[in-house]
This record gives sequence, C-alpha cells and structure tokens, in this order.
Amino acid sequence: MGENPYKTFCKSEYDVLKRVILCQPQYMNIRDVINETQKHFENEGIHIERALEQHDVLVRTLKENDVEVILLPYHKKYPEQVFTRDIGFTLGQTIFVAEMATDVRFGEQNVLKQWLEDEEISYYNLIGERIEGGDVMIDQNTIYVGLSDRTNEEAAAQLKRLLVQYEVIPIDFKEKYLHLDCVFNVVSPEVALIYPNALTQKDIDYFASRYELIEVSEEEQFQLGTNVLNIGNKRVLSLPINENVNKQLRDRGFQVIEVDITEIIKSGGSFRCCTLPILREP
Repeated sequence: MGENPYKTFCKSEYDVLKRVILCQPQYMNIRDVINETQKHFENEGIHIERALEQHDVLVRTLKENDVEVILLPYHKKYPEQVFTRDIGFTLGQTIFVAEMATDVRFGEQNVLKQWLEDEEISYYNLIGERIEGGDVMIDQNTIYVGLSDRTNEEAAAQLKRLLVQYEVIPIDFKEKYLHLDCVFNVVSPEVALIYPNALTQKDIDYFASRYELIEVSEEEQFQLGTNVLNIGNKRVLSLPINENVNKQLRDRGFQVIEVDITEIIKSGGSFRCCTLPILREP
C-alpha cells in the first residue's frame, strides 16, 4: 500500500491502526468516583509511578506494532486525561470533538483542539449536547451510541441529523457502568464482547443477530474485560488478568497482546478508554 492519503480516517473499531492519541497519567487520581471499579480503589488510591511505567509499556507496545503514538500534554487540573477516547472520536475523515459532561473533565477538549489546530487538522465541534467517545462505537455504516450519564439522547439525535449516511443506533445500558465500551465492544466484523447484565434484552438480541457474542463475566467486566483495543489484523490489546476473555478471543483466531495496565484501570478505564484512534487504514 502506498503513502496514506489521509491524515485522519476511521470507519471501524478493528481496521489497521496507524495513528492514535494518548496522554500519560502524570496527574491521575480519583477525585470524583465515576464507576464501580473506581469506587473499589477509592481509598487505596493510585500509584502514579507504577501507572506511568505501565503506560510507557502500552506506548512501546503500540509503536512495536507500527502505530504512531501522539502524546498530548498533561495538566494537573485534568486528573482523567489518560482517557483520551472520551474527548472525541474519528468518523470517516472527520474528528468530532466532544463537550465533556463533567466538571472534572471539562476543558480536556481544549488540549486536543490545540493539538489539532497546530497540526492543521480540521475538526467538528459537538457543542451543546453531552457526548463522550467511550459511548460511540463504530462498525462501518453503523454507529452505536450508548446513552449514559455522560452521553444524552439529544446528542444521539444530533449525530443522527449530522450523519445521514450512517445508521445511528442508541443503546440503553445501566448508567453505573459509565460508558458503552465498558459493557460492549466490536472486535471484528463478526465478533463482539458483551456484558449482558448491563444491557436490555432487546439490544442483546439485536447484537446477537449481528455478531457472535463473547459473554464477559461479572468479575472480568469489573476488570474492564470488554475494554480491549483492536489494532487491526485481529490483534487485540488486553489485560493478562482477563484470562477467559483472552482465551475466547484466541479460540476465534485473535492474537491477544497482553499488557498489564492494572494500575490505570483503578481509575475506571482500560485500553479503549486510553486511546483515541485518528487514523485506521481505509
């Protein structure tokens, strides 16, 4: 394949990843509890040095797999900047920049915008409606939008109006699980990970009609088993502790690349949360 003509492009969760935005967890802490995983570790706190070391291994692993990694500058006032997925999403050639729903995260989008402007990459500002990238799941012409306390129905309706060439499907799930990618994730055109306890039967049946579903146990959901990152060619980044998820993926022909970021998941997010793809091979 020749020189890629695009600076930005994304049509799925599983095409070959070429460029991705991350941010080191320099100031990560649990300021406002956001989900059950964080609640569990609230008193224990986060070992920043260990989190930074683990994040470095994640960055190195991506680079070893021919992914260009962009690191956004970190700021003390944004303790959850490590979760770059939520500040936007790439769809087709457009980067949509979200308006963060919570005070603890509001302003993170400006750091991304500054980088995009410096790189002369245009973006679309989603202003007025609350939406975070962890609730946006892309599979070719279908966009699943999780309805959570971070992403509202108005935002899903706004995307429907903007994206007339796509089918935008709102997905209800139990809010305590924070984002859609904590309970559901498309890992190939045929396979998806799912934590059924968080979803309605109607949506489970719909997903079952489209994908072979790998069910994630309660324990592995707590360890964010659905929140893997596919970097293309059936290569998936996953936590070593989620043994069942990893076995199920390997049984279906995936290459599971195990990276330990257990210190980072104490803050409530895993591989997908920590990565904002801006270029997957079209």
